[in-house]
Amino acid sequence: MSRFILKTLPGISRPAIAAVWPTMRGESVVLDVGATIGADASQLIEFAIMGEAMARCLFGLERPSVGLLNIGVEEVKGLEEVKEAARLLREMNLPMEYAGFVEGDDIARGTVDVVVTEGFTGNIALKTAEGTAKQISIFLRQALSRTLLSKLGALLARGAFDDLKERLDPRKHNGGVFAGLNGIVVKSHGGTDALGFATAIDVAIEMVRNGLVAKIAEDV
Repeated sequence: MSRFILKTLPGISRPAIAAVWPTMRGESVVLDVGATIGADASQLIEFAIMGEAMARCLFGLERPSVGLLNIGVEEVKGLEEVKEAARLLREMNLPMEYAGFVEGDDIARGTVDVVVTEGFTGNIALKTAEGTAKQISIFLRQALSRTLLSKLGALLARGAFDDLKERLDPRKHNGGVFAGLNGIVVKSHGGTDALGFATAIDVAIEMVRNGLVAKIAEDV
């Protein structure tokens, strides 16, 4: 519906949902996480340009690093579309810091500022990460309530656990930006609460304040 109403920017064939992903280094932009199922090489390059512009808006970086999500870092691995996108990104000499292929565990490490993939893979990665965070939280809660000694340890380490809970809280990272549209649209998780919706609205405000649409149009 957003695409029909706002239309895509000139030079953009399909929009992508860009999510802000908590990492060991801070945060990264990951796209696409569900808007475009399957993408050819040219669309992956569009995603790279849009993700790089978003990283500049959000993180204040002059030249964010960009990586293509793949099953290995070797150039011979992966789908043909991904290998072709990698070749073009190297040869086109775009004004971005292309870092090559990254793997699934590189997302959490924060190896690059922008991770590019198509929507099917990106959506699975996003929901796997969310499920893993919940699983760790449940396992930790069970372990800390098992014995009197573990309960005492949990009480003593309460500050550290509160900090961990804060960093893994999906509400603090809610709001996927539909990059590539002639306007700002942010998709929120439907099951979130007031804090989650406020975070999504804050993301929209930051995108408007930093001129995301204009940056993407200029870069393309």
